[in-house]
Amino acid sequence: MDKIQDYKELDIYFQDVDHTDIKTIEGLVSLRSFIAGMLSYSPWWIAILYRMREILVNIFGLTRHEKTEVFPSIKPEDLSFEPGGNASIFIVRDAKEDVYWVAETPEDKQLKAFFGVVAEKVSNHRTRYHVFTSIKYIHWTGPVYFNLIRSFHHIVVSSMMKAGIKG
Repeated sequence: MDKIQDYKELDIYFQDVDHTDIKTIEGLVSLRSFIAGMLSYSPWWIAILYRMREILVNIFGLTRHEKTEVFPSIKPEDLSFEPGGNASIFIVRDAKEDVYWVAETPEDKQLKAFFGVVAEKVSNHRTRYHVFTSIKYIHWTGPVYFNLIRSFHHIVVSSMMKAGIKG
């Protein structure tokens, strides 16, 4: 969290939130390549998790999102760093080339979620990536839904990070 706190403009993604988690990994790729690799990660088991989400959509009346069987492959040079731009299922909220990138999940009834990456140069070639998720519950179904998917969330984000350092 220390490195993320270096950027005061990112404080808004941690204020009045109900859940935050930060994971760290090191790699030899650029910030753009890392994020593009994360967002392009699409194993068969993630498609199954999205299908399982449909059950929760019906039970809790959650917002229906476009069904994603396979996430589109994103090239680093095509990754949006413009606020309001799209990046896979996310909407870019703030970004600074080679420093950080923050996006938001599509609008939902139950919660608001932000996903961000802060790059910390460790050496000439090596970078430590701090990946955060911040969640604000909007409706009583928010904490119920998130606690049902929490363990999957950690597995998915960790797996995406491993894919990201492969570039």
